[in-house]
Amino acid sequence: MLRHLISAADLTRDDAVLILDTAEEMARVADRPIKKLPTLRGRTVVNLFFEDSTRTRISFEAAEKRLSADVINFSAKGSSVSKGESLKDTAQTLEAMGVDAVVIRHGASGAPYRLATSGWIDAAVINAGDGTHQHPTQALLDAFTVRRRLIGRDEGLGQDLAGRRITIVGDILHSRVARSNVDLLHTLGAEVVLVAPPTLLPVGVEHWPCEVSYDLDRVLSKSDAVMVLRVQRERMNAAFFPTEREYTRRYGLDAERMARMPGHAVVMHPGPMVRGMEITAEVADSDRCTVVEQVANGVSIRMAVLYLLLGGNEPAVSHSRPTTDVSEEK
Repeated sequence: MLRHLISAADLTRDDAVLILDTAEEMARVADRPIKKLPTLRGRTVVNLFFEDSTRTRISFEAAEKRLSADVINFSAKGSSVSKGESLKDTAQTLEAMGVDAVVIRHGASGAPYRLATSGWIDAAVINAGDGTHQHPTQALLDAFTVRRRLIGRDEGLGQDLAGRRITIVGDILHSRVARSNVDLLHTLGAEVVLVAPPTLLPVGVEHWPCEVSYDLDRVLSKSDAVMVLRVQRERMNAAFFPTEREYTRRYGLDAERMARMPGHAVVMHPGPMVRGMEITAEVADSDRCTVVEQVANGVSIRMAVLYLLLGGNEPAVSHSRPTTDVSEEK
């Protein structure tokens, strides 16, 4: 049994469905007057963020506090990291404090794996995004949002996404969200189509478990969900497309393109959105766009992951276990 969540590829179909079902239970907690469970009372969770973040950091913090954990927020800016302290030294400092879990976001791909396997720290490690590698809880909340919208809140319990077709369009090359979603959606039985200019596709993408297209208009009519990615200029060191106007013309999602999607199809975005470039304000503010839902669902998913890793009878990432009943903790 594994005790960390480093990559969406680590999850089996049953692992993922268990997390999604547990998140449904956690979402019901948000409807209560008192939005708290005692599950992680006495446990300490540190949010170790070496990169800027708003949604992910706040989402994890909200999830931890709703589970009654003691929360420590660590930002690399203003810490000893800015003086040259290594990840190892930081980890050993946290170990001395007796933390039970570390939520880490790092600019270097592989940093969470290194932290989990180095022996520097005896705590559960949850990857909150590492370089251009993985962001597993983002993929889980995206799958959770798709299942709720396409199948239903209660009808989706125990269900995967078999037969659904998800299109991911934008900067695939620099996106850990795209990599995580391809892994998880494939595990859940969905068909995934990546759409991007050739310059924004990674080497070896033909070996990923998905289709690749350069024509967004061709795939829209068969898509159950379209996930739009932000162009990550901060990670770019070259000109990957001629102009912003040209990119928007070929790969931007506007009202005309949204109208070509099936009536039940939804529009997704991991945020932050660059309105007017990859998505128009009209689409971003429409009822078919799930951006706000994704933020709310992120808290439920992260509560589920923390519950299963630290508070449940069995870890989330294992390969044989009974169904977890969250009501026992209420």
